[in-house]
Amino acid sequence: MHTLTLRAKAATGVVAVAALAGSVGMASAASNAKVASTSFKLFPQTAELNCLKPNPSAPSPTVNVTVNRGSLNDSATVKLAGFKPGLGFDLFTISHSPQQANGTPDPNSSVGLAWYQSDIQVGSNGAGQTTIKTILLDQIFGVDKDVALAPTNTFHLGFWFDNPAAAAACGFTGVTPFNGEHTAGPLGFVTRPNATTKLGPLCTDPKSAGAGTFVCNP
Repeated sequence: MHTLTLRAKAATGVVAVAALAGSVGMASAASNAKVASTSFKLFPQTAELNCLKPNPSAPSPTVNVTVNRGSLNDSATVKLAGFKPGLGFDLFTISHSPQQANGTPDPNSSVGLAWYQSDIQVGSNGAGQTTIKTILLDQIFGVDKDVALAPTNTFHLGFWFDNPAAAAACGFTGVTPFNGEHTAGPLGFVTRPNATTKLGPLCTDPKSAGAGTFVCNP
């Protein structure tokens, strides 16, 4: 569980020794400081790329994310550019990426636990934007005691075509559950894991768990 003191300190990068009532020294308090913001990209799913672009000869669309840490929650702004006008997407935080750090498909293609965060609509200029406010950096997780799901982090971002027909020309058939009606299309864009830690970009403070594995320091 986070506290206001720790998240506020993380957002400002300032160590308030008095607020710690003298129980923690300057050096150890400073070691708990978190980055105030982070930026990263999402990457297209190759199979759907021509259904994301305004035309086959156009350059690949881009997705850039900036996350700012807050005292009680964080805010993430997702900006899309170069897309086919009129597309709609459904944004989720997810546990795993189907892409590896170098962009090749991950043999374990499951996205794991997924949390619905926002819709994104592409305008006539091929651009779109949304901002979400929630717990994101280093601490985002879900838990379900009914099915014995342990606390599970969702350190990746991805978005799905809201309309399956928008991806039909790329060979997609059927539906996926990734919209409010559970009739979405395929995954369009997603983050990639860090090559060393294998964690998603919403983890800004990884720590070694031994044997070459890493976990996120909340």
